[in-house]
Amino acid sequence: MVNVIKIIGTSEANRRVSITEKIPLGYLSPILLLVLWEVAARAALIDVNFFPAPSTIIKTGFNQASTELFWSDITISLQRILVGYGMGAIPGVILGLAMGLFKPVREFFRPLISAIFPIPKIALLPLLLLIFGIGETSKYVVIAINVFFLMTINTLAGVMNIPKIYFDVTKNLKASRWKTYLTVALPGSLPGIFTGLRICAGTALILLVAAEFSAADSGVGYRIWWAWSVFWVDTMYVGFFVIALMGLGFSKLVDIAERLAMPWEKR
Repeated sequence: MVNVIKIIGTSEANRRVSITEKIPLGYLSPILLLVLWEVAARAALIDVNFFPAPSTIIKTGFNQASTELFWSDITISLQRILVGYGMGAIPGVILGLAMGLFKPVREFFRPLISAIFPIPKIALLPLLLLIFGIGETSKYVVIAINVFFLMTINTLAGVMNIPKIYFDVTKNLKASRWKTYLTVALPGSLPGIFTGLRICAGTALILLVAAEFSAADSGVGYRIWWAWSVFWVDTMYVGFFVIALMGLGFSKLVDIAERLAMPWEKR
């Protein structure tokens, strides 16, 4: 009888754990926020001129999604961020690996990076506009500069965290520098690289929107600024949600790439 009770109790506990694991807890906080927001707006607890109800924003979003301009803005913004991201990430990883592997390279570049990195990259936009004009290049470059420094620093940190014994083994085996680079430095620095990629996804979006506010006539950031100028608040919120979804999408892509590149890491 006792065994039967234990079996039933264990079964019930397992069922509860299984149900708990299936609940998408990550979705609960935004859903709860939207519900509270909707209730507050309908009860006139907040000023809907500044905080329109989520249902109103969703309706506006569906209306805009049926227009060509909406998708054109998203496409243009995605192009800007992807080009700038790539322009900064690739050389940043290469330099970070070189700095981690070779002390002279590290000593040469470290003062320069330490001096330039703290400068807010958006502060460079006026200079970039003077150099490259108001076209696309200035937007690519301001994003690329930010991504470059973050990727260099995170990749360097990744290499420096690799246990020295791995490099000693390759040295004893008389492995070439290229072999050491591919078999030790690159795989060992992947955690730092992906941490950098994840951080860069957010900061690149911030710089994209800031650049589109001040130096663009298209893109999601520009559309938010334009909506502010004509006091179309619900359209502004649609832009905010689009930016948030872009950020979520980039984060998920980095997660997928990390799982593919580092199958040995369990998360």
